[in-house]
Amino acid sequence: MEIREELAYINQFAKTELTEEQVYVFSVRLCDNEVDRDFERFDTTALERLGELFVGKSGIFDHQWSAKGQTARIYRTEVVREESMVTAAGDGYCWLKGWAYLLRTEKNQDLIAEIEGGIKKEVSVGCSMGRSVCSICGAENGACSHIRGETYDGRLCFTELRDPQDAYEWSFVAVPAQRNAGVLKHFGQNGDGSAMLEKQAALGRKYLAELRREVTRLAMLTDDGLDGKVFAKAVSRLDEPELQELKEAYEARMTKKFPSASQLRRKDAAEKSDETMFLV
Repeated sequence: MEIREELAYINQFAKTELTEEQVYVFSVRLCDNEVDRDFERFDTTALERLGELFVGKSGIFDHQWSAKGQTARIYRTEVVREESMVTAAGDGYCWLKGWAYLLRTEKNQDLIAEIEGGIKKEVSVGCSMGRSVCSICGAENGACSHIRGETYDGRLCFTELRDPQDAYEWSFVAVPAQRNAGVLKHFGQNGDGSAMLEKQAALGRKYLAELRREVTRLAMLTDDGLDGKVFAKAVSRLDEPELQELKEAYEARMTKKFPSASQLRRKDAAEKSDETMFLV
């Protein structure tokens, strides 16, 4: 969408018509349908409704409800679907994208610099939900004995948040409950780099997907009794540092379980053993 069209959305919230030179525009990943650090998640229908509710809502800091902390405002939203990715709940991954603006004032210059530099990046949302449902038994509002984060017959227990009632605000925070929530890009007068940022983000997602597959492969090779499907779901919630640690640990176990043979083995020995197919 061109900046002229973006300004049309923005000016619905301004008392005087703003120009491109007066606003700084960026987008944020507000929330998604993945199970978060608190073992909660929004269902897809909830994301659609939250998209409507967040239009016009202010961005603040650390959920401190004060007019002094108001920094930006969401002016439009969109639910982005990435069906090639699967959540821990087993359905297609999707997330709520919001476009926000703030004024290019002297007061906001430091904040703009921090957004540009990746310092102010993570965000969290404040909202009211009508229902919270147990993923194991379907009981509502904690009316069962299942514990979030525990596994029951191979199924992860989490709370699914449904029926949004209101969206209060979105905040810049240090550690969001949802791992992927945060600033995506900015655009405007110097927006030519946004396509590159999106491309880098896509490459990052591809790298993580490949890393998760490799960790799962190594785990199954070193543990014959491992349930690959359950392990893959657990791995899907890990970030890159945790995945790298697991990869190194399983590679060490692989070395012990399948020690490398000398590359100078004799031809007849290689022909007598099928194990040579595992050697490089």
